[in-house]
Amino acid sequence: MKVFADTNFLVSAFATRGLSVDLFQLVLAEHELMTGEFVLTEFQRVLRGKLKVPEQIIQEAEQLLRRHHIEPVPNEPSAIQVRDEDDRWVLSSAVHAKADVLITGDKDLLDIAENVTELKIMTPRGFWELVQQ
Repeated sequence: MKVFADTNFLVSAFATRGLSVDLFQLVLAEHELMTGEFVLTEFQRVLRGKLKVPEQIIQEAEQLLRRHHIEPVPNEPSAIQVRDEDDRWVLSSAVHAKADVLITGDKDLLDIAENVTELKIMTPRGFWELVQQ
């Protein structure tokens, strides 16, 4: 399955312990990991600014992610309205990448999941439960 990781999920996978770490490892082992340039920029900003992660660790995380599909920044955001404008760019990136699933903990994206026909938008827990069936 083509799995697009958004910023929220990636930060959880790299900066915390628990389900997101386990799920990230599962995606690497059994699925096709995807993300986007737009997401990588946000990911770096959060790690650097909010979490004060050392630069070397940020660079190593980015190198790992760049071994997989990185969707270029789309020409325009998704036409679907999302409360946070940045989420429209994330959604557009996932759709252009032809992802099957967008994994996120972002409530704004989860709230519009029913309006998106091109892919499934799921929480890490929801995806974990799906692949465990």
